[in-house]
Amino acid sequence: MNILLVGAGLSGAVIGRRLAEAGHDITIVDGRDHIGGNCHTERDAETDVMVHVYGPHIFHTDDEEVWTYVNEFTTFMPYKNRVKTTSQGQVFSLPINLHTINQYYGKTMRPDEAREFIASIGDSSIEEPETFEEQALKFVGPDLYEAFFKGYTEKQWGCSPTELPASILKRLPVRFNYDDNYFFHKFQGMPENGYTPMIEAILKHDKITVKLNTWYTPEMGEGFDHVFWSGPLDGFFDYKLGRLGYRTLDFEKFTERGDYQGCAVMNYGDRDVPFTRITEHKHFSPWEEHEGTVCYREFSRSCTPDDIPYYPIRMVDEKAMLADYVALAEESEGVTFVGRLGTYRYLDMDVTIREAMDTATMFLEHQEKGSKMPAFAVSPQ
Repeated sequence: MNILLVGAGLSGAVIGRRLAEAGHDITIVDGRDHIGGNCHTERDAETDVMVHVYGPHIFHTDDEEVWTYVNEFTTFMPYKNRVKTTSQGQVFSLPINLHTINQYYGKTMRPDEAREFIASIGDSSIEEPETFEEQALKFVGPDLYEAFFKGYTEKQWGCSPTELPASILKRLPVRFNYDDNYFFHKFQGMPENGYTPMIEAILKHDKITVKLNTWYTPEMGEGFDHVFWSGPLDGFFDYKLGRLGYRTLDFEKFTERGDYQGCAVMNYGDRDVPFTRITEHKHFSPWEEHEGTVCYREFSRSCTPDDIPYYPIRMVDEKAMLADYVALAEESEGVTFVGRLGTYRYLDMDVTIREAMDTATMFLEHQEKGSKMPAFAVSPQ
């Protein structure tokens, strides 16, 4: 079959490679001038530091098959994400751990003492937290909520934590030991030479043709047996029902000599600091040595039609519109929607790859049976 994939990021690359290996002819188009989507990395011309152009991407997973897959195309170096936060005039470790608690309260508690202490300051009157704020107040109390979550969340999402669902905070653990590894997955690392060479290796196949600086048009799709769309779900339908809400990021890049902040990620929890964090990119490649350094200040805001969408908002209004777009998609013929934008879900890289692998397998099974490939391998709702 002659198959078109729209988007040369992880979803397009993984699906394209699998289908090419099965004998199909694959064309991948992308409107940008590079492959890799938001995972794109490149060397900074001034410092030679490997820069995560669209913000840092740290690979972490418990999926051994996905870990094996990415290691077929590059060498992953050991990397642990250790995040710090500047709040109320001090620097603390995140996620909240025993050191954070003892430092904040000026105590020397053991794990059991800290667990009992945190339980005593949490709001026990909140039985089933519905909002982000209720979730925080129930589990860490007002002090830690104010210091580490409230201001940062207001900046990141552009609204009060009382308007956000509790589920957003459930991903942030509180640890009663001194483990400051931000993630708890079995496999963690960074590609030795960045993500773009890894994706380039995935795309290197005789049956794959990649066309950059090429925007999809409906007429283009008519020349193929099937289309996989990893662009915005609402964009496929020319936004005719309205635009789904996203947050976007602005990056203020600056260079310095030496080591600017001593860590890869420094959050800023105070509301009066306009940016959410500063990332120092040479710390994402600790096996390299550079005299210079590249940093990004990150500013979060509402996404406009001219911006790159990062985080799907998925509030009540968006979910209602999403349901209408899903209905449109399911009525469409010959197209499958994939990835973060195509399914309007926040996805880590390992989940994106897993879903792409499963989607390709599903497509081949439907082809063998002569049955119809659905619009979604994984439901967005």
